[in-house]
Amino acid sequence: MTGGAVPSSAEASGERAVAAGGTIGSVNTGDFVTQVEKATLLPPEALAITPAGLVHLPERTQLFVGRARELALLDEGVGVQVLCGLGGIGKSTLAARWAADRVAGHSVVWWITAETPAELDAGLAGLARAMQPGVVGVLPEDALRERALQWLATHDDWLLVLDNVSAPADLRPLLARVGDGRIVVTSRRASGWQDVARTVVLDVLSPGEAAELFRGVCAGAAEQDGLDELCAELGYLPLALKQASAYCAEAGITPRAYLGLLAEYPGEMFAATAEGGEAARTLARVWQVTLERLRDTPLAVSVLQVIAWWAPEDIPRRFLDPLGTPLEVTEAVRRLAAHSMITLGGGMLSVHRLVQAVVRADQSEATNRARGSASALLLLSLPEGKALGDRHVAVHAEALAGLTDPGDDDQVAAEVFLQAATFLGTVTAFGRSQWLGERALQAMRRLHGPDHTRTMDAAQVLAIAAGMTGSGTWVPAELLSEGLASRLSVFGPDHPGTLSTRRYLARALLASEPERAEELLRENVAHTHRVLGPRHSESIRARYDLILGSDVAARDVAELEKLCADAEKASPEDPALCGTIKRTLVLRLSAAGETERALALAEEAAEESLRVHGDADTRTFISRLLLVHALTQSGRVEQARLLGRAVLEECLRTVGEGELARLVRMTVR
Repeated sequence: MTGGAVPSSAEASGERAVAAGGTIGSVNTGDFVTQVEKATLLPPEALAITPAGLVHLPERTQLFVGRARELALLDEGVGVQVLCGLGGIGKSTLAARWAADRVAGHSVVWWITAETPAELDAGLAGLARAMQPGVVGVLPEDALRERALQWLATHDDWLLVLDNVSAPADLRPLLARVGDGRIVVTSRRASGWQDVARTVVLDVLSPGEAAELFRGVCAGAAEQDGLDELCAELGYLPLALKQASAYCAEAGITPRAYLGLLAEYPGEMFAATAEGGEAARTLARVWQVTLERLRDTPLAVSVLQVIAWWAPEDIPRRFLDPLGTPLEVTEAVRRLAAHSMITLGGGMLSVHRLVQAVVRADQSEATNRARGSASALLLLSLPEGKALGDRHVAVHAEALAGLTDPGDDDQVAAEVFLQAATFLGTVTAFGRSQWLGERALQAMRRLHGPDHTRTMDAAQVLAIAAGMTGSGTWVPAELLSEGLASRLSVFGPDHPGTLSTRRYLARALLASEPERAEELLRENVAHTHRVLGPRHSESIRARYDLILGSDVAARDVAELEKLCADAEKASPEDPALCGTIKRTLVLRLSAAGETERALALAEEAAEESLRVHGDADTRTFISRLLLVHALTQSGRVEQARLLGRAVLEECLRTVGEGELARLVRMTVR
């Protein structure tokens, strides 16, 4: 007691009880000693908790569109729910909007940034300070956190939003203590929540919603030029759209102008923000945080750098197998998926196109190495023994070609483009084949010169595709003539490559120079018979080409029937050649009015093609289409219609949209 102070009254009863009416310097109660130095006595009202109507949320955003499905799922949920998805997809915005609209139903609605356990603890302490202002500056942080947990454990009319949680384990101490209130979590982590909460996975906006979001910041008719293209280029990602719209509004430029800047300066634009904007909320920064978390699994970062050079969807996981052991690759893929950087399903993985763009914008040596790896992995992924290639390799080769400069193509890239162009030609995607064929030929000429065998192969693939599309930088016949001269000079008249080029040159000349075309085809027949013998499959192929290119319409059915019988006895056997001749014979029999014979042969050809080539091969699709045609010609229209629909569905599933799908649609109408 200090001098002059009058102590307040205090009473104590019971063994070793202590009562004090003021500050106590030191107390000894007996066997066990408790020291209290400079204790502060609080009036009872300071300890009262009055949370009614307590709300702490981010400023309600006016830029909110769509998300009806996700809002409904949140309304249906109880307990703990997790909004998860790629950084920048709008998880926090959705949580803030939903919570703001549900304030009336809760006594406490509290937002906590919870990226780390320390931030979560600080947020809980902040809740305690708001509920008990009298303890501010008095109780330490851990005591405040404990008071908040005690209140949450004994009440159920509260709502917590825990924003940007890094890992499910960070929430377990909290969830073990709290009662039956509502918790909404936002997280980039897409997995590990099964024992903790129900997840709601966010996807990108629809095209219409994306345009609406952009106009919310950058409105006006003049500002809409190129808007749809920009939304598509940004992959309908909310953060990217907000970043772009704010920039366009401030800079006074159109979406099309922004597209131009993005194409020329991707790294700078992904990091750009309007004046006063949050630098930490740009695309470059948001995803850099996730990449930093993945540094302890280097292969995960390497995988992301490789797939940045491919198409964003339908990437077969097997393409990544050469990058490490099965466990290493699986672990890398798992971690990327867990952090919402990729999505998995059906043996495929997908990645958002802007994630790819941000990764490519990094001008480090690792990015350049990844481009080379992307080419090499595609080449390694070509299936052995399947000469026609692989649809997925072709699609990702096209993406790689579109993202890189032709002057940087090495031998591996050139070979990938040539293989892809060849495959696309076999599935009648001639426009795409022509584009990649030009790219392959340019690289082969630069790397090997005009007389290298792969340069000649590239020229031939390009010529075939250009001939089928009726366009191109080179006239197909001229290009093939150059190729034939080169092959004759390097390999001689009897080389298989020479025979092949001569055959395609003849086909290119059939309409304009039929006599010259027939002369070339007869040369092939003479060369194959002399070198290989009449029963060799190449000799029979040469005869087949001559029949198609000669004026033998009056006797071509008989000629083809004889040729078909010879092809079945050819040595070596060539099932593909047999199928080609049979398909042509089906058409000729139908044209001659022999519909029943045509139908029987069409059924036989379709069954053989399915057995030899499988159900996803172009030759099988063509054989089944001919069966549709034969069924129609023979009056079995309903059967033809059902088969045609099945063929179209299978074609779209395995090959996708393109010339072949259009051919199927024309046939099944």
